[in-house]
Amino acid sequence: MQNAIILKDLRAGTKGSVIALSATGLIRRRLLDLGLVPGTEVTAVRRSPLGDPIAFLIRGAVIALRGEDAACITVGDIREVEAVVRCEREVARQTRAQCVQDGMQ
Repeated sequence: MQNAIILKDLRAGTKGSVIALSATGLIRRRLLDLGLVPGTEVTAVRRSPLGDPIAFLIRGAVIALRGEDAACITVGDIREVEAVVRCEREVARQTRAQCVQDGMQ
């Protein structure tokens, strides 16, 4: 990805698509539970007056994240990420199909 940035740096009103999570442990689990998986579209809505937390539109819900949590999420251009996710899904589908075919022989 050429234009990858951390979610914390996404300006209000701009959109990005999740590329990766660098968080670990409970924070990672929480972010995944919120739907922040690769390919998810995220829109920065607003920042609090002191800059933390930051409100994001994620899967139809406005969710406030602390800056340190948003810094664990890498986002990129929506079209680029969607193309990569589609490619990865196709490879996974072909791999599953090949495994099923190999198992039947």
